[in-house]
Amino acid sequence: MAFLEDGNHTAVTEFILLGLTDDPVLRSILFIIILCIYLVTVFGNLSTLLLIRVSSKLHHPMYFFLSNLASVDIGISSSVTPNMLVNFLVKQNTISYIGCYIQFGSAAFFGGLECLLLAVMAYDRFVAICNPLLYSIKMCTQVCVQLIVGSYIGGFLYASFATVSFLSILFCGPNRINHFFCDFAPLIELSCSDVTVPVVLVSFSAGIVTMLTVIVIAISYTYILITILKMHSRDGQQKAFSTCTSHLIAVTLFYGTTIFIYVMPKTSYSTDQNKVLSVFYTVVIPMLNPLIYSLRNNEIKGALKTHLGKKIFS
Repeated sequence: MAFLEDGNHTAVTEFILLGLTDDPVLRSILFIIILCIYLVTVFGNLSTLLLIRVSSKLHHPMYFFLSNLASVDIGISSSVTPNMLVNFLVKQNTISYIGCYIQFGSAAFFGGLECLLLAVMAYDRFVAICNPLLYSIKMCTQVCVQLIVGSYIGGFLYASFATVSFLSILFCGPNRINHFFCDFAPLIELSCSDVTVPVVLVSFSAGIVTMLTVIVIAISYTYILITILKMHSRDGQQKAFSTCTSHLIAVTLFYGTTIFIYVMPKTSYSTDQNKVLSVFYTVVIPMLNPLIYSLRNNEIKGALKTHLGKKIFS
């Protein structure tokens, strides 16, 4: 184990990721499963990005936001999954202090950014359903770009708070992280310094991002529901519901998982349960999002058929 002298302490310069399991057979099985999930994630989200780019029918604000969500899903998965796959193949997976810092920061950035994008997409659906006549004005190109830039700035600020907290923690004893990536909770357990300020800083920034996005999503869908219930046409109600269903499923999966990981009291579930939920949040959900949006969206399915037909018959 590598160390670095730091005053009266010995600072850790690398960490050992314990991963999901020690069972060699289970490790082999999980390697194959998670590798397949990662390949589907990258292929599915890249396909979504490419389809939205080449299909003129999908050049609308909703799909502009969806293309950014696809990019973020690739980022979340790629910040964690490759290193996890290495963990399954080696006896002892080490990660440098700098590597751990980068992984933690990138996971925080993409996680915060996904929250903000889901809120932006909820606002977009609110404008489309509650103010359809003003939709093209309220969601013009300039506004869409501003919302995306604002989301990236918000994700960067959240990641900055998180990484500053990481740098303020002193590691001078055990360096074995009981997780498959450098997450905040298992890192705190290894600290040999006072972690009050870092914990408060991360909790405050995460709470701000979560509360603001949840409030935006809740208000948006409250007005959407009221508007839909006031519609006299059954077809209009079904069409309005169908444009929101995919986003609601994505929001439920993402927030349902993250609330269990980061909000529920740590005494209510074990470390192993935390790992399983983290796998779902960082690996499975990024794979599911393009499937959810493509399988439940007639415009995407139509664009896919059109472009596949051109490829086949060209």
